[in-house]
Amino acid sequence: MGDRKYFGTDGIRGRANTYPMTAEVALRVGLAAGKLFRTGDDRRHLVVIGKDTRLSGYTIEPALVAGFASVGMDVRTFGPVPTPGVAMLTRSMRADLGVMISASHNDYADNGIKLFGPDGYKLSDEIELKIEALMDDGLDQGLAPSNKLGRVKRIDDAQARYIEIAKQAFPKRLSLQGLRIAVDCANGAGYKVAPTTLFELGAEVFPVGVAPNGTNINAECGSTHPQTLVEAVKRYRADIGIALDGDADRVIICDEKGQVVDGDQIMALVGLDWARRGRLAGGGVVATVMSNLGLERKLKSQGLTLERTKVGDRYVMERMREGGFNIGGEQSGHIILHDHATTGDGLMAALQVLAVLVESGKPMSELARQFDPVPQKLENVRFTAAKPLENEKVKAAIAEAEAALNGSGRLLVRPSGTEKLIRVMAEGDDAALVKRVVSEVSAAVKAAG
Repeated sequence: MGDRKYFGTDGIRGRANTYPMTAEVALRVGLAAGKLFRTGDDRRHLVVIGKDTRLSGYTIEPALVAGFASVGMDVRTFGPVPTPGVAMLTRSMRADLGVMISASHNDYADNGIKLFGPDGYKLSDEIELKIEALMDDGLDQGLAPSNKLGRVKRIDDAQARYIEIAKQAFPKRLSLQGLRIAVDCANGAGYKVAPTTLFELGAEVFPVGVAPNGTNINAECGSTHPQTLVEAVKRYRADIGIALDGDADRVIICDEKGQVVDGDQIMALVGLDWARRGRLAGGGVVATVMSNLGLERKLKSQGLTLERTKVGDRYVMERMREGGFNIGGEQSGHIILHDHATTGDGLMAALQVLAVLVESGKPMSELARQFDPVPQKLENVRFTAAKPLENEKVKAAIAEAEAALNGSGRLLVRPSGTEKLIRVMAEGDDAALVKRVVSEVSAAVKAAG
């Protein structure tokens, strides 16, 4: 992956109006992806584009539109809509390509470009590299003749379409009637669709984070700042709280007492419910190496497996498709429900939690702790040496730590995908031991440089 110039693990991302997140790079993405997807045949080709509420969307979107239209692709723009909505509508509108302009849970000063293929899945590494190769072409290469330029339209009902699809995912036999729900939309892409969906399914909705102004996305709100949701749940005496992130592809839940429920507990809750109903495919759940050992043990006790992948929802999705699983996700709240969506979807995941809540008749606080998390400690160590993990002393420290945890926990040492950091994470039943092995391994990495 080292030869990538623009694309990271989740599309292109960076500080808005600074390379590589400039209008020029967006124009190049449109030209390159348009050329790649407009292959051979003479039919009209279509790309759909959604965005979140960042101010910089106003520079990125027109540049992408110009790029696509210049190579002869028709364009439909959606305005603010969740990332999973773009994935769904790419498929449902028979588009050749879908684009989401968002930096997800990052601060408003960042932005990003994510691409989806005609099947609604994120593009593979191979295709991203092909797009990169074309991005360095001259801006006047491969343009469409003047009578073959793309046409551009704004689709006004994109949000309404997404709301209908989301409502279909909630069991017909149930209603949210009588439930008080606080929902924090992070002043982001879900600010209209999430409260509307919950209201139309019967709930009494108390929305916060629904006044985007271009610079307040994720600002002290949303899934990365659960305190705002906790306060809203208490203020409105809600039965449950739901917090989305800026592009609404992840969710954090809060029970009626104000206790936060992470992605691991959500996967356990929904996964075990689906298993009981015979709806769970693949015999288990897919999560990343960061998910808590407690989740793995809980699933195992019910005869289910926990498959682990590298960090990143695209790797979770790949494993789900290979193994025929229909639930997967990350501790951070990316939950992928493959029966309903091709990527993480915060609102869809919340609706599944609400279905269990309504059906059980119990308060959320009784459902929230599906398992007791095992003590977990993570330390990020900066390094300057070329490859600290190949250092003999570091290898020895890792071997010792693994021997110490033998059977009662696990150790994970991995380089960050985006910074010069080594992440050292351990978890196990003995909190003091976990703390000790993390500090010993971290010390060895620091000493290696």
